[in-house]
Amino acid sequence: MILHDVSLYGKQGFHHIHISKGKIAVITADRSKLSHISADDRVELNGAMALPGFINSHDHLDFNLFPQLRNRIYRNYTEWGPDIQLINKDIIQQVQKIPRSLRVSWGIYKNLLNGFTTVVNHGERLTVRGELITVFQECNSLHSPAFEKGWKWKLNNPFKTGQPMVMHTGEGTDAGAKSEIDEVIAGNIIKKRMVAVHGVAMNEEQAGYFEGLVWCPASNYFLLDETADIRKLKTKTNVVFGTDSTLTAPWNAWEHFRQAIHSDMVKEKELLDMLTSNPARLWRMNDCGELGEQKSADILVVKNTGNLFSLDPGDIQLVMHKGNIRLIDDHIANRLNSPLKDFSRVMINDYVRRVQGDLALLTHEVKKYFPAASIPFSVDNE
Repeated sequence: MILHDVSLYGKQGFHHIHISKGKIAVITADRSKLSHISADDRVELNGAMALPGFINSHDHLDFNLFPQLRNRIYRNYTEWGPDIQLINKDIIQQVQKIPRSLRVSWGIYKNLLNGFTTVVNHGERLTVRGELITVFQECNSLHSPAFEKGWKWKLNNPFKTGQPMVMHTGEGTDAGAKSEIDEVIAGNIIKKRMVAVHGVAMNEEQAGYFEGLVWCPASNYFLLDETADIRKLKTKTNVVFGTDSTLTAPWNAWEHFRQAIHSDMVKEKELLDMLTSNPARLWRMNDCGELGEQKSADILVVKNTGNLFSLDPGDIQLVMHKGNIRLIDDHIANRLNSPLKDFSRVMINDYVRRVQGDLALLTHEVKKYFPAASIPFSVDNE
């Protein structure tokens, strides 16, 4: 496949991308250099913006059928957890009755429809078949100091080496949240690679002990009305972006991006790096995070409005994962020579997109267990 006339972030003019065997073979500004190539499909994109597929560095894939749950603004996640278990017990039990496989599939589609081609799942290791996107699990997940029994032993387990230890820590605004981070630092006796999630209470000195910080501003503002001061922390550690699940953050990740920009803590290019090159480096994903020759063809194509994070999921025109089309604008799909098999026609913000898989069946199965489930799209049965 060849993508013609795409804009590349930060570069002038139009470029052309040749994709072969799941990799980006050539990127060139000279269309004639690709004229001799016999490609099944040449897709004219008329100046749309091509980006590396986004990397979501924190989600709980099986928690994305929950509505956002809170009953007040909290000082610490240790207040929030017991509070919703008490007051929102009925809704929690309803969602938990949905088979986990369905909940995981739903979480994968949440990420795909937002333009993520990789998601780092936090929690128990999942069995994922027929991956539409990469579910990255090459890390050791600990929930948090408060809710992970024996976390110090697990952190220092000498048989688990190489992969980073990932843990919620400092998710609060009180003194306890700050001291929790100190406890984690002191508890890392054998100096494992550590990645903190949230770190709302984290200071610059503490940040230096972590290889990375996963910043989830939408979740933080919803629960705590505050987020980590990454203006300072980004000089001390590798800050990457996470959405968290719909239990604490909106389904639309582009709302999260705008909230991050409006915080005045990041500029557009910094946020883009937190979604691409920064996490590729943190998680040691050497094959993605940038559009480059011989890199994996994980590609996101969006409308080129000149203001990247003003967009929404309906503005996504193409998502490719390892060279395979996973989502495509209906008008573009109609011009392909190669037929798309097993795709659904989906309406997102009044735009028709074709998405791989049977979303009508998935929606039906979810509704069968949980009729109140919020569906952010409609399936077009035309």
